[in-house]
Amino acid sequence: MSPFAITIMTFSLGMGTMLTFASSHSILAWMGLEMTTLAIIPMMAQPKQARPTEAAVKYFLIQAAGAATFLFAAMTNAWLTGLWDIQHMTHPLPVALLIIALSLKIGLAPLHTWMPEVLQGLELTTGLLMATWQKLAPFALLLQIYPQHSHLLASLGLLSTLVGGWGALNQNQLRKVLAYSSIAHLGWILLVLQFSNALALLTLFMYLIMTFSTFLAFKLVYATHVNALASSWTKVPALTALLPLVLLSLGGLPPLSGFMPKWLILQELTKQDLAPIATLAALTALLSLYFYLRLAYAISLTMYPNYPAASAPWRHLSEQLTMPLTVSAIATVMLLPLAPTILTTLI
Repeated sequence: MSPFAITIMTFSLGMGTMLTFASSHSILAWMGLEMTTLAIIPMMAQPKQARPTEAAVKYFLIQAAGAATFLFAAMTNAWLTGLWDIQHMTHPLPVALLIIALSLKIGLAPLHTWMPEVLQGLELTTGLLMATWQKLAPFALLLQIYPQHSHLLASLGLLSTLVGGWGALNQNQLRKVLAYSSIAHLGWILLVLQFSNALALLTLFMYLIMTFSTFLAFKLVYATHVNALASSWTKVPALTALLPLVLLSLGGLPPLSGFMPKWLILQELTKQDLAPIATLAALTALLSLYFYLRLAYAISLTMYPNYPAASAPWRHLSEQLTMPLTVSAIATVMLLPLAPTILTTLI
């Protein structure tokens, strides 16, 4: 893809997300979602091979179904109430349809089955965009929904945490593991969304930082399979020492940064007299922690088979910028002491 085309697609991606952020009207929000979808599909189809093209087609079909459901929810609300604003959706039917449409777009369970397959067919850079940037616009719309469907949101969130932890247990492809990780983290966001927007934003912020550092680390060591992580120590020894901590932070292990949103969410759920949901969410976090431990074990405690005639991987210099990875990895590991300050800033 030419630099001019990449510039146009990136600009359209940013403008579509900003339009959705600034819109309370359903049609304008729908236009922003469609701009982001149409902008990222040409990026997903690169390079021109079978797997990226298949992933782009699947993503287009799923997003088209989600956009159609979104429009149907907006028209149903306009028919019942005469209003097009998302914040004035008060009837249960359009609100439920809107939640289902946005859940389909971001890949919440049980509407998640497309996400691991699509992410598996993408390059790590494009997969990073799909797992992070593409979640922002639907999440901004979820924040505007009046929290009258608390049971639906709690059910989707709890099911997503369970599916995200259970689905990755038997996966050896790193991109599928990251897809299920995204499903689990979005479930945690949905659990607390109806009670505290500040905690939901904090969880999304931490998810973006941790996912960003994980994708960049896997790209730096050219790893798309669990077994390929064993050779990372010959390529980037310093990153090999830091990457297990990044993965354990994704799993929410204290005293790493990923423990902060889970801890605060469980505390908020307990305050709302939802101790059973908090207990189930904590148990599903153990499933996620298990497959992150598998990855950490593959990185730090296994050795890739080498022989004297093999080329030394550390002799091949990488052209990837390491400063973004350094900053995000340090933030992923060391932000827990700043939890009170960060939460106060968001509130």
